[in-house]
Order: sequence, then C-alpha cells, then structure tokens
Amino acid sequence: MNTRAEYVVLLSVANLRERDVEKMRNLREMTAGGEIADLTPGFPALTCPVQANMTTGRAPADHGVIANGFYWRDRDEVEMWTSPNECIESPQLWDLLYHHEQGIPTAVWFPLHSKECGADYVCTPAPIHLPDGSEKMWCFTRPEDLYASLRERFGDFPLHRFWGPLAGIESTQWIFESAIEAARLYRPALFYIYVPHLDYAAQKHGPDSPQADEAVQELDAALGRLHEGMREALGVNPLWIVAGEYAMTPVRHVLYPNRILREAGLLKVLEGSDGEYLDTAESEAWALADHQCSHIFVRHGEPDVVRRVVELFQGREGVAEVLAGAGLGRYHIDHPRSGEVVVVSSPESWQAYYYWLDDRRAPPFARKVDIHRKPGYDPVELFFDPTIRGIPLDATLVKGSHGAPARDATQKTVVVASQPGLAPEGQVRDRDVFHMVLKAFGMTMPGV
Repeated sequence: MNTRAEYVVLLSVANLRERDVEKMRNLREMTAGGEIADLTPGFPALTCPVQANMTTGRAPADHGVIANGFYWRDRDEVEMWTSPNECIESPQLWDLLYHHEQGIPTAVWFPLHSKECGADYVCTPAPIHLPDGSEKMWCFTRPEDLYASLRERFGDFPLHRFWGPLAGIESTQWIFESAIEAARLYRPALFYIYVPHLDYAAQKHGPDSPQADEAVQELDAALGRLHEGMREALGVNPLWIVAGEYAMTPVRHVLYPNRILREAGLLKVLEGSDGEYLDTAESEAWALADHQCSHIFVRHGEPDVVRRVVELFQGREGVAEVLAGAGLGRYHIDHPRSGEVVVVSSPESWQAYYYWLDDRRAPPFARKVDIHRKPGYDPVELFFDPTIRGIPLDATLVKGSHGAPARDATQKTVVVASQPGLAPEGQVRDRDVFHMVLKAFGMTMPGV
C-alpha cells in the first residue's frame, strides 16, 4: 500500500465479534473491499487497558494502564474511571501525528482517559459535581466552548444512557451525531471514536442472548448514519478501521476476592453508622476487582502475605491463574501500579468487588449507580430493583463478562478495515491497531 489516506476514522467497539459483523449490513458496506481479521486483545481485556494498547502500540507494562481503575499507593486513593490522560505513560497516536512533519490534526471522542489528551479536538464526559451532591451534565471539550454548542444542537449528552439501568443506543447516537458535527467543523485527519453500545445487553443478558442480537442491529443502524454523516462532513469516504476491544463470554459463577481476604483476616473495614467501608490503609491485602481479574494490593509488599494470598486463591472455583512476582511478566502487566498478586478468572466466572459479609452492612453507594466510589467495577449497576428503588446486591444477575486472556476463538474480537493491506500477517493483537493507523497515513514506528 503506497497511498496515504486523507482521513481515517478509528472506531473502538466494545464486544464486537466476527459473528456480529456477519449480521451488520451497514458495517460491511462501509468497509467493503477491505479486510477482516481476528483480533486478540491483551490481558487484561478491559476497556481502559485495551484502548491504551490500541493507541500506544504498547502493553500495560509500558503504558501503565493495568485496569479500569488505579490504586494510588502514595495517597491511599482508589480511582475508578476518572483519571485524565496523564495516567498513560507512552505516546499515543495523536501525539505522534501532531509531531509529524505535516502536523496531522486529530480528534478523540469519548474513549476513557482522554481528558486533557494531546489531540486537537476532544469530547468526553466530565459532569460538574455541585455542593448539594447533585450533578450537572457537562463534557470536557477542546476547544473549550465546543460542548456548549453541541449541547445547543443535540441537547445534553445522555449520561444515564451511557451506563446504568437505562443504558442504551441513545448515548452512542449522541456520540456519533456530535462527531459528525465536529468533522464538519474541523475536518480532523484522524478521528478516534469509542463505541460502547454492545457492552450493555451482553453483560446483562448474556453475549448470545436475543437482547444482545438486538443491540447488534441497533448499533448497525447507528453506524449507517455515521457512515453517511462522515461522508457528507468530509466530502469523501474516510478510511474506516473498526476494532473490537474484547469479546464477552457467558458467565455462571462469581468470585468474591475481598470476602475471601476478609475471612482470612487480611482485609479490614471501617464501621460507619450507615454501613461498612473498605479500609485500604489498614488492610494487609485487598482486591480491586475488575470484570475477570483482580489486582490484590499487599501492604508494604510483604513476601509472606503475598505467598499466603497466592495460596488462598490457587485451585478455587472460577480461578484460572494466580500471578505474582515474575509471573506478572507473562502477560506484560509487570508495572508498579499492578497489585502484588493478580487473580485471573476462568472464562465462565467473573469477580465482584463486594467486601461486606452481611448485606445489611453494605455501604449506601453499593445500591447506587456510583462508579467512582466503588473499589472495583460493578456491572450489577445495569440492573434496578424496584422494591428498594436502587441497585440490587446480587452479583449472580450478571450473565456476561470479559477480561481473561483470550485463549480460544470465543474470546477473540475482530478488526475490519475498508482498505486491504493494513493488518499484519499472522496473529493480530490489539497493539497492532496502532500500527494499522500509522500505516494508513504512510508512517511506521519501528521498535514499538
């Protein structure tokens, strides 16, 4: 391939599988004449690490995004989903394209950790927290006044449709419409867009459920609109690269690592009048649970405690591997931000953050859509219990998950491009998406 693309649109799509592409007429039309390949996500196969893999061409050991959240040991703080772009320690596509001799302009729409990134144009949710505890919907944008004009044209971004019991296609439609408008206004050469819609039904009802199939059709209709809108905004058909972030597997089992650690006397809680709170500072070991893996943080890295934790989890139902020490290097997650121990689920199991032993002592945030206060990921937020007017405390409701290493075809996703010759020969990894984009612009990055 010798020609350089004028415009490239990169879509990172949650839970996109080859079997889904077969049903997506609009996606096949927008990538007709191109290529399709199996895509193997890195471990952990989670939103934030995979997005960082795709945009840096590197693994978590290099870029530092080891999960969807971090435990900042120096300030004893758990941060889920909110970290700005500085948490990514390797250059991303837009950083490299900015320094290209022709200064290729870029836009980044809704991927995690995009706040304050180096792209020319950015849009990502950033609700304003008011003194009374309520929120005012807002987005971080570059230019700064862009969200105000997008809001005027399309209304507020529907955050309640982006996550939680009401999550649906409306959030993806807003993302697409606002991206089309930004393309019309600014004409960025690279437009990177996060597409979340296939996540919801697959976790809630299972990846092979009728609801998941319906979500595929909803997304395909929205992609038809994006295809048409981008073509009109740019005046030409862009080169499309559509990369699945991970593939969901059906789950029938839940592991509760924090409860295991608590029962072993390693995890401590603070007793409050309204429930129990995880005491990360005083716990000898606690787990940041995230889909199908947990980072277990051992206070001061005590070797005896590390060995004890490893023994606690080895051989348990739902556990495929327990990694510690040099074992972290097997999956390129040997980074200082990683836990001293990482527990890896088998494909039919996932891990819940729950640490209380009696639901009556669960903290108030457990029954709310409160993704930032929970010390781990909580897909049960997709459900609503009308009897308590809140989120149930039943982790067995979840029917699909992801994150474990992709060892067979059911755990692999797919990458589709509208131009042949971009994907490498042999196994294609999520990190290769980075090189596919550069190749589309006639560039290479040796050694990455």
